[in-house]
Amino acid sequence: MRTLLNNPDFRRLFAGRLVTNAGDSLYFVAAMWLVWDLTGNELYTGLAGFLTLAPAGLQFLFGPLVDRWPLRRLLVATQLLQGLLVLSVPAAHLTGHLSVWLVLAVMPSLALLNQLVYPAQTAAIPRIVDTDELVAANSLFALAYQGVDAVFNALAGVLVVVVGAVALFTLDAVTFALAAALFSTLSVPRADDTGVDRGPESETPTEAPTRGVEPTPDGGRVPEEAVPEREETAADGSPDAAASDGNGGASGYLADLGEGIAYLQGTFLVPMLLGSVVINFALGGTVAILPSYAAHVGGVDGYGYLMAALAVGILVGSLAASSLAGLAFGRLSIAAFLLSGAAWLGAVAAGRLPVTVALFVIAFVPVGVTNVLIVSVVQAVVPETLLGRVTAVLGSASAVSTPFGALAGGAAASFVGPVAVITVAGVAFLLLAIYLASVPALRRLPAVGDIDTLATERRPT
Repeated sequence: MRTLLNNPDFRRLFAGRLVTNAGDSLYFVAAMWLVWDLTGNELYTGLAGFLTLAPAGLQFLFGPLVDRWPLRRLLVATQLLQGLLVLSVPAAHLTGHLSVWLVLAVMPSLALLNQLVYPAQTAAIPRIVDTDELVAANSLFALAYQGVDAVFNALAGVLVVVVGAVALFTLDAVTFALAAALFSTLSVPRADDTGVDRGPESETPTEAPTRGVEPTPDGGRVPEEAVPEREETAADGSPDAAASDGNGGASGYLADLGEGIAYLQGTFLVPMLLGSVVINFALGGTVAILPSYAAHVGGVDGYGYLMAALAVGILVGSLAASSLAGLAFGRLSIAAFLLSGAAWLGAVAAGRLPVTVALFVIAFVPVGVTNVLIVSVVQAVVPETLLGRVTAVLGSASAVSTPFGALAGGAAASFVGPVAVITVAGVAFLLLAIYLASVPALRRLPAVGDIDTLATERRPT
């Protein structure tokens, strides 16, 4: 990991991730609690969870854009737009126009922009680090995401009491501005069909390109007619938004999108995604009613601690992923989620905040381990020119059930209470373990370093 942090571009990307995740943690806790505080109704927090989580199901639509657009510019633009959006809440508060409906409008808008941010960051990593550094790089990114969440989720619960939820939106806007400044210094090589480095995105040619010729890998030039057109250059020397095959517009976009979906057909990720649908539905319900559950066991401070527990568990698992990468992934996943289910149900049964928080940490450790290992496999096997699309499709498919779980969880909690809804999530972890054990293609998966194809036809022993 020390070598990674000596890489200036990775260091800038990592620092930007740290800053923006800190702001996101403060914002999400503040927003969910603000909705609960304004309404006192689980139906509204369920709706808030649905609106915040639903855009993740649309992430596949943004994959072709991530593969087309310069990643540095994309990251900077999304951070600036998100900063402006969060400022609308404190502005409405100052003018006396704050309502739950404004908060419910801002939450999905921010989430929609994040569907560009996360695939872009994932696509940038393999362009700036070596293949043998991918697991370590993803572990550090998980540290940025979950470690910061662990600290700032708990901190947000305290700050909501001290300074109020609205003030956290102002602080969040500052973090977006800082992240944009960090991302603006990145130099990310552009992906090429042949795997040849076409130079950093931030690079502007110092002389006019030679018409009718194209550089070859060894620095020579061949006639333009001999090679397919892959990229156009705008007047300022930056890559145009044309499709990588030279066809712009809707047809090129749809073709790119189709490639990302088609690539996943016949891979072990498809049955794995089917299992994640069930657990993500249950987890969506948990996120939606967690403010209500926290109000029963510890108030706003309890909400912060519970959110922090989820983040700490994933963080510990993410950091442990490198040391577990040598184990058979299929068997590791089965054992891990059995542990998750047992710890989760124990947390609910305990009924006391300190014990509940500790067991929630344990329940989410396997989530961190499997997330890092799966992402590392995808980054190592999928071609760079498809990585944005494939990552976005995976993100959408795995998250599509989460917002509906939030909506259902909020509605169910208003009738049967939050404890029953959270109990269902613990059962879902156990069901996931059983499902993984019942599917041979998943049960037999070898160590991630031995996976050189995603195809299910490969039958590891």
